[in-house]
Amino acid sequence: MQIAKFEFSDLISGYVKGFDGKERFTMTTTDGREYDVLLGANLYARLLRNLGEPYADCTPQVPLLLKPGQMVFVYGVYYPNGAEGKDYVFEAKCIDFPGKTASDFRFEEKDWWIKQAASIAEFFIDAQFGDEINYDTYRTSLNLSGERQTNTYRQETDTISRMIYGMASAYMLTGEERFLEAAEKGSRYMQDHLKFYDADENIVYWYHGIDVKGGREHKVFASEFGDDYDAIPMYEQIYALAGLTQTYRITGDPSIYRDIKMTVDLFDHFRDKERGGYYSHIDPIFLSPLSESLGGNKGRKNWNSVGDHAPAYLINLCLATDEKRYWDFLVDTADTITEHFQDYENSPFVQEKFMDDWSHDETWGWQQNRGVVGHNLKIAWNLMRIYSRAQKEGYVEFAKKIAEVMPQTGMDVQRFGWYDVMERMKKEGEDFHRFAWHDRKAWWQQEQGILAYQILYGILKDPEYQRLARESAAFYNTFFLDHDDGAVYFNVMNNGMPYLLGTERMKGSHSMSAYHSVELCYLSSVYINLLDTKKPLDLYFKPRPGAFKDDILHVAPDLLPRGSVRIASVTVNGAPWQHFDAENLTVTIPAVNESPKIKVTLAAV
Repeated sequence: MQIAKFEFSDLISGYVKGFDGKERFTMTTTDGREYDVLLGANLYARLLRNLGEPYADCTPQVPLLLKPGQMVFVYGVYYPNGAEGKDYVFEAKCIDFPGKTASDFRFEEKDWWIKQAASIAEFFIDAQFGDEINYDTYRTSLNLSGERQTNTYRQETDTISRMIYGMASAYMLTGEERFLEAAEKGSRYMQDHLKFYDADENIVYWYHGIDVKGGREHKVFASEFGDDYDAIPMYEQIYALAGLTQTYRITGDPSIYRDIKMTVDLFDHFRDKERGGYYSHIDPIFLSPLSESLGGNKGRKNWNSVGDHAPAYLINLCLATDEKRYWDFLVDTADTITEHFQDYENSPFVQEKFMDDWSHDETWGWQQNRGVVGHNLKIAWNLMRIYSRAQKEGYVEFAKKIAEVMPQTGMDVQRFGWYDVMERMKKEGEDFHRFAWHDRKAWWQQEQGILAYQILYGILKDPEYQRLARESAAFYNTFFLDHDDGAVYFNVMNNGMPYLLGTERMKGSHSMSAYHSVELCYLSSVYINLLDTKKPLDLYFKPRPGAFKDDILHVAPDLLPRGSVRIASVTVNGAPWQHFDAENLTVTIPAVNESPKIKVTLAAV
């Protein structure tokens, strides 16, 4: 049998082991495999650059950069070698360097993520509004370059909320007034156009969206997506609060707080009061999770309905209000996840879908018996956050278990980055867990991996976590930033090339707005500066007069270990302000008739 000889291209990510000073170097992958790399003809090299920065060519410096321990991304061509073509040589065509030395990572610069957040926020403002911020023109769908899709009129509640979150977080990092204007106007638009107040129940819930055409609105109450059709899915109500809550942290707007509280009251209809947890759907008429009209969603629970409260709004609501009701809710969420989601006797992936009695649901819709890599990482990230409030060792043990097994199953050890959806079980004779559909990598799942390992390292100081956090952040910043049109790509292929087909070529869709990308910028700034590199971080607030209880502004940047961060200084409208509690991370709001701009400088202890 004749063996075909053919070339193919691919990416190898890892660390330089040695360089002969001329035309060949060796490198090792994250799992210790070794490759010989030839410096090919027409080779070019790039230094990592942020959004808005010019192209950074470093081709002439390649011999100086190929030092032992240097992280590199090498894209090249495999050529058959040998008489039968069984062996290959790998010839580099492009090398990306995340920093100038083995210990230099540009994404650990003090303002790297802050600048990135500002650039993404500017992209979405320019795309949706132009010169005047007016949510009448908002559209869910944006193409690759940021143009609104003129043939669609849908305004989805969740995508508006996600954009508001991005604007609010960008303001907190930069103090740029245009971002706060976008957050506040968006919040008011949601309240005026997308909210339904049930006077009988005294609760608030949010429309799936509205169609705006010719100045007229058609409200869409129940979801119109196939998995959730004609039901009220919990995750839509959860994410409706993401932008509102982050805006509330800044302004204390009492109308926003009222609507948040009454939406949390709605969640009582989703709650399983006997067995714990929250159902995934309720019907739009009787608000029951057990209605026959729900079909396959009757009496079901999942990660989104139980766990997504924490990252989407609940942690931020706890930070803003310090109310016992919300802290108890948060801890109950973590307890429920820790009790029911572990399934390591059967699979390295958590169990995500359940019947009402917590038996495993392995037949629902698209998920079947599959695991979402990002959900595993998200659990580890949020359990470590909540551990700083309720120091239950079970949270840390679960998070560490995820941190141990995910690199072996959900991480691309050849190229870095995190995969999407995978089969939870291997079939007989299979050495690897199979991909559900593809081996592409989504932007939001990279976020979960980056934040999970950043906070694990920040709290536990295991250098293995730092390595994985850096590898994840390096892959994301090298391949997901769109330097041509702005913001970030939805998906890249396993080798880092953008995947630009269908809805995955878009910058705005049902799944994508300014949420995950700016959340990553916000929290990476917090975790890197305050838990790792020990650099100060400025946050901005603009509270309304009398908005917060006892005129106390809570400024904790995230749920971090108590005593790890303190307030170094505060200014109000640019002038020094001494009325703050450095250890408890609170500022007394001055008694003025306008909204003062408060800048808080936080420092690691």
